[in-house]
Amino acid sequence: MIDDDIPAEPRALTATKGLAGTLFREDLDPFSVEDLTARIEALEAETMRTRNALTAKKSQRSAADALFSFKG
Repeated sequence: MIDDDIPAEPRALTATKGLAGTLFREDLDPFSVEDLTARIEALEAETMRTRNALTAKKSQRSAADALFSFKG
């Protein structure tokens, strides 16, 4: 059954599981302006933390690739 009131979500968002998947589908109507502002700040902080973790992982991977590279 298709519900026309629910906007279609990109496949990447619908495939996301756990808390992140829940955040994408959460109804924001009950939240106040202050709640939404605080939510945005928290999500931006988490995005930065995630980006820093990703950068660190990429750096570790590059270091491991360089260490175990047997080229030339």
